[in-house]
Amino acid sequence: PGVTGTLIAQKTVGDTDYVLREITVPPGQATGWHYHDGPVYGYVKQGTLSHYHADCASDGVYPQGTVVREPGGPGDVHLGRNEGSTPLVLEVLYVLPHGSPYSEDVPNPGCSFQ
Repeated sequence: PGVTGTLIAQKTVGDTDYVLREITVPPGQATGWHYHDGPVYGYVKQGTLSHYHADCASDGVYPQGTVVREPGGPGDVHLGRNEGSTPLVLEVLYVLPHGSPYSEDVPNPGCSFQ
C-alpha cells in the first residue's frame, strides 16, 4: 500500500481549519509533488523524512523527533520521501483556509524522481 493518512482531530475557528493527521509513508515511497493552501507543521514520530523542493534539491533531512515547517502557497511546491528501510510516520498540523483540501497536487516539476 502507498501513503496513508488518518484524521486525528479537526477544528474550525473563524475562517481557518486546524486539522491534525497522521501520515504514514512506506519505505521507498513518496507523498507526490504538492503544496498546501496554508502553513503546515510536521513532527517526525518515526523514521526519517527526506524533503525536496521544486528545484529538485533536498532542503532537509528530518530524523525522528524533529519538526518541519512548510509555509504554504503555490510557491512552496515540495515532495516528502521515505528513503529509509522503516515506515515514516508524521504527525501533521494543517492550518488552512476553511474548506481547503489537505494538499494541492501538482505535476512533477521536472525532477528525475517522484
